[in-house]
Order: sequence, then structure tokens, then C-alpha cells
Amino acid sequence: MTDAPATPIKRYATASDYVSLMKPRIMMLVVFTAAAGLVAAAGVTGTPIHPLMAAIALLAVALGSGAAGAINMWFDSDIDAIMTRTSTRPIPSGAVPREEALTMGLIMSGVAVMLMWLASNWLAAALLAFSIFYYGVIYTMWLKRSTPQNIVIGGGAGAFPPVIGWAAVTGNTPLDAWILFAVIFFWTPPHFWALSLLAHGEYEKAGVPMLPVTHGAKATRLQMLLYTIVLVPLALTPLLTGLGGWIYGVTAGLLGAVFFGYAVRVFMSRAGDADCTAAEKKLARSMFLFSILYLFLVFAALIVEHAAGLYFPVKGF
Repeated sequence: MTDAPATPIKRYATASDYVSLMKPRIMMLVVFTAAAGLVAAAGVTGTPIHPLMAAIALLAVALGSGAAGAINMWFDSDIDAIMTRTSTRPIPSGAVPREEALTMGLIMSGVAVMLMWLASNWLAAALLAFSIFYYGVIYTMWLKRSTPQNIVIGGGAGAFPPVIGWAAVTGNTPLDAWILFAVIFFWTPPHFWALSLLAHGEYEKAGVPMLPVTHGAKATRLQMLLYTIVLVPLALTPLLTGLGGWIYGVTAGLLGAVFFGYAVRVFMSRAGDADCTAAEKKLARSMFLFSILYLFLVFAALIVEHAAGLYFPVKGF
């Protein structure tokens, strides 16, 4: 018996294979958080942006996200073939050649950055280019296979979209933009580690040093709790700067309390341990799924406030 991946059977690629290369689920969240930064920037600063230019800027973000995903799948095709949950991806399944995925990623990267530059400004284009490089090279090629802090440091790549959206409108990146960056940055570890508690055996088989593999499930659960403790009050700081109003504050406060509750329950469980129960596994998965809803609704609150004219500042802040 061996863990070596089997030689993939060649099959014809479909349109869905090329879409899968771009990691569409991640792309949707990336575009949504970029849209939140764009809308919030326009609302806070009163800077108008033409709807067509805004749409092109968000298209550029989508293409950049897809490009980074394709580069990630190109480089990670060897470990994707080993892990069960990723073995059906386009490259390890034999549908798309590795070099084709890389070419696709590089071309899309260039198109995305050029579109952003034409639709907005050089700063937004430079930030988009750096975010693609961050995910495709710094995280994928360096951090992922070299340190258990891969998700922590690499989380910066996924935190850039609202900053890019803000820069696309104003041409600068003030404190409010970086607060949104920080929210995603501190959200990423508990979000991803909740899933890695369930898939740590897969990562160990592939030789990827995720935290549950190198430090164990108990240490991972503690880190998830600590990052959540930082995240929950951090997500309320837009009330202090005037970025968020009552709708945002109530949304972030209530969802933060639920997120913290999940983190405490997971910490007190044996999720990820060899003797954990089915209920404890379900708890970790529920936290992972809720974390996606948390980020979506927190950023949706910003969009609703500033796009729909429902921004009501919290008096006294």
C-alpha cells in the first residue's frame, strides 16, 4: 500500500473544470468584500464612482481572484492528488494539464490588473497585483508547505479586497480600509482551522504542516478561541471611526456573540482529537459554516447602510 497518487486518467475538460480552477466560492466572497469596501468608501467620503467603472473594478477583482486560484491549483496539484477532498479537482483528475492552468492564471492576472488600472487608478491596480502575488507565491509556494502559521500570514491575501475596493474609489487607503482588512485577517484563522480540525489527517498525509498536524487539535482549538476574542471587538471598531452605524453595530455585535459562543464550545470539545464524537465533528463544521455567514452578513451590513442610505451613526462615538 502507498499514499502516492495514482496517475490521473485523461478526460476531456468541460467549462465547469475551468470555472473550478478559479475557485468560484472563494471568488464570490472576495468580490463581495471588495464591493463592501467600494460602497463604504463612496458613502463615507462622498466620492462618486460611475456604476460602469465600479462594475469593471469588481470584474477585475473577480479575475484576479480566479487567477490566483488557478496558480494555486497549478502548484498544489501534487498534494491535491493525495488528499481525498481535492483529488477530483481539474488537474489531479486529468481534465486540465498543469501548464494550461498556469498559463490561464498568468494571463488572467495581467488582464485583471490592466482592467483595474483603466477603471480606477494605479494604487488599486498595484494592490490587486500584490494580492495575486501574495496568494499565488507567498502563501501557495512558500508559506503553505513550510510553516504552521501558513493560514495566519497567508490570510493577508484574502484580506486585501476591501482595501482594493476602497482604493478604487478614492485612490488612497485610510484607517477605515485597513480596519476592514484586519477584520478579515483575524477572521481567517478560526474560519479555516475549524475545517482543518476535520481534515488534519488529509493534510498530514500530504505533508502540509497545518496547525492541527504540527501542534495538535487542542492547541488549534485554543488558537481559534484567541483569534475570535480579538476578532469580535475588532469588528465593532467601525462604530468608533464612523465607518459603521447602528445597522452595522447590531449585526456585528449579535453575530460576534454567536461566533464567540461557537469558539468557546469548540475549545471545550474534543473536535479534531482521535476520540472525538460525531457531534463534536459536527460542531466544528457548524462553526466553519457559520464563520462564512458571519463575514458575509457583517460586510452586507456596510453595503446596506451606505448603498441604501440607511447609515445612522451611533451617537457619542
